[in-house]
Amino acid sequence: MSDQKIAEGFSSHGSSPSPSAVAIFGSFLRLGITAFGGPAMIAHIKEMSVKRNKWLTEETFKDGIVICQSVPGATAMQMAAYVGLRAGGVRGAIASYAGFGLPAFLLMLALAVFYSGSRELPLVVSLFRGLQVIVVAILANATFLFGRDIAKKRGDLVLAPVSAAFFWIGVSPFLVIIGASIAGAFFFKDPMLLPSTDKREGDAGKVPRSIVLFLILACAVVAGLYFADRKLYDLGVLMLRIDLFAFGGGFASLPLMFHEVVNAMGWMNGKTFMDGIALGQVTPGPIIITATFVGYLVRGFPGALVATAAIFTPSFVVLVTVTPFFDRLKSAKYFTGATRGILASFVGLLFYMTIRFAAAVPWEPSKVLFGIAIVFGLARKMNILHIVLIGSVLSVVIF
Repeated sequence: MSDQKIAEGFSSHGSSPSPSAVAIFGSFLRLGITAFGGPAMIAHIKEMSVKRNKWLTEETFKDGIVICQSVPGATAMQMAAYVGLRAGGVRGAIASYAGFGLPAFLLMLALAVFYSGSRELPLVVSLFRGLQVIVVAILANATFLFGRDIAKKRGDLVLAPVSAAFFWIGVSPFLVIIGASIAGAFFFKDPMLLPSTDKREGDAGKVPRSIVLFLILACAVVAGLYFADRKLYDLGVLMLRIDLFAFGGGFASLPLMFHEVVNAMGWMNGKTFMDGIALGQVTPGPIIITATFVGYLVRGFPGALVATAAIFTPSFVVLVTVTPFFDRLKSAKYFTGATRGILASFVGLLFYMTIRFAAAVPWEPSKVLFGIAIVFGLARKMNILHIVLIGSVLSVVIF
């Protein structure tokens, strides 16, 4: 299928003609420069694609939200790819994905370079003492928000602490997630669901040929890394695996990344990883841009490039592949249950990470008060970027 046919097949967008890949890239590049707030950016994506440019209808955009919350990956990045796919086929999806993520990559790369050369300076040490507390508060807030969503479902409330317990005793989080999805599919399946007979416009029911070629190219690159640089290969495969299991948005990738980078591979300690999360909050785009930081510290610029590409590729491929089939997929009686199980397990994993990171902070009265203030600001729905910037200034003064 050509990109033109794909765009026509997904033609539930508005009355405007299909935009070029260059136009899509430019529009999402401008959005990406100010893409602070993670999922909050979805409202800005909607404003640009539905209201201003009329690339999609309101109904099609809402379908995209459902799809992006049901597949792995950072929700805002996935929505960017979804809009590009509906507006311009696979080429448009690549353009929107790259444009939206490029500013975050460049800024995180610059911050990683700065961090690697100045982390021992007294001013920087004081800064990251405060940022450690901010990271704990942000993770605690994320755990609360995810937990609140499952609090009314008894089965989910069982799976979450069980997942945390397994993570605590050293079970691989990938095994925990697989187990939770199986348990969810078995216990939470909906026997009343019937196969969908709704053939929506745009559901071509075929995997685009261009995405198959993209997959072949990606596999060739991975194979090339295996023979050219084994450490880059290990880094790339690790990030590919993390993204493939990152259901529930960007925060869902953090427990997986922490386990692999800190516990399994030993590439850095927990404090350094926390510093990377803190820097990820300063950059636009999703929190999983922390992969750029990890990649740079592990293998320099090539590592940053490989880690960034790998952390975004699987979820992109899944989105583009699943979208034509999603109406049928969401009608499967096991699909919703498996998704519920996975999301419940991430609440447990986030809770574990919050406790683990909190235990690593040398608490003192000033840090406790500082942490309470951060939690209060998050509860009042202050912009995370503002919290991080103000907290950074206070950190230098207080610590």
